[in-house]
Amino acid sequence: MSVHEPPETVAGADPPRDQQGPGQQTAGGRSRWHVLSFSNISAVYIGVALVVLFSIWVPSTFLTSSTLTTLLSEQAITGIIAVALVLPFAAGAFDLSFAYNVGFGAILAASLIGNHGFPVLAAIVLVVVVCGAVGAANGLLATVIGINPVIATLAVGSCLSAGVNWVSGGNDVIGLSASYQAIANNHLLGIQLPVWYMLAIAIAVWYVLQHTPPGRHVYATGGNREAARLTGVRTGLVVFSSLAVVGLAAGFAGVLVSSQVGAGDPSVGPAYLLPALAGVFLGSTQLHPGRFNVWGTLISVYVLAIGVKGLQLAGAPFWLPDMFNGLALLIAVGISQRDHVVRTLGGLRKLRPPA
Repeated sequence: MSVHEPPETVAGADPPRDQQGPGQQTAGGRSRWHVLSFSNISAVYIGVALVVLFSIWVPSTFLTSSTLTTLLSEQAITGIIAVALVLPFAAGAFDLSFAYNVGFGAILAASLIGNHGFPVLAAIVLVVVVCGAVGAANGLLATVIGINPVIATLAVGSCLSAGVNWVSGGNDVIGLSASYQAIANNHLLGIQLPVWYMLAIAIAVWYVLQHTPPGRHVYATGGNREAARLTGVRTGLVVFSSLAVVGLAAGFAGVLVSSQVGAGDPSVGPAYLLPALAGVFLGSTQLHPGRFNVWGTLISVYVLAIGVKGLQLAGAPFWLPDMFNGLALLIAVGISQRDHVVRTLGGLRKLRPPA
């Protein structure tokens, strides 16, 4: 269900500049054209088209500074989750529990502060640690016990859903302190803090993936796990660590959700499932086609959000955004699998006996 680098690039790094062809050299004109090509940044062109469409359709509501700032802040939490998901996806693992972990973190933080009077910092640390432990449990189930990550994380997600109802009793948790709400609602340079958190996390994940040995190990594991293992990569540790990081990010995202809303809502978690998955898969078709990457993921998250926000402002039926995200996920997965299908068909043609 994921796309990977071919074995030749199993280390996850681009070829050295002196080994690149003329069309790949970053200083060459052809490289510039490739960077700007539709196949490389199709989401950007689609995003521009959506902006033009909704600017004509609903100019009085879409073309406002408040819409822009709202869009930035609303999608920051989805962006944080999606960026974290790049790690296990690039490593060939799959996590279906992250959205439920966000919801669990949100309700747990609200309950600790609103119902039990925990200090804000202590509650945040505890929530992030607990949700990180859930991610680590996913990693253990997938690597030590050997359960397929899809099944393991789906089961853990169901347990988390039960945990949300247990902690909340099925009711909203209110009474959150102003200092807690300030974590997600204060501004820096006119932009809400979650956007800055998202950028900081994105830069950190991008740097690890692109400029450190652990990042190369992640791509190597996703490209060919057995080959990576034979070259000395501890593939089990890579998968375990990547799933644990998603748990930590989900806990932090849950804190931001309840802080932003000002209450603990037991129903918020699943709403992040489709947008984040669609962003990650569509992101794998951007900038570095065929490779899960941070900046392609963030671009995709916001392009999808532009579409949803525009439909909402245009008065579309309440169910249409879910359909939009679902179709976007299907299209993104289909595009990401296209190269694999083409290679498979090419191999089958070679097996055909000569006429």
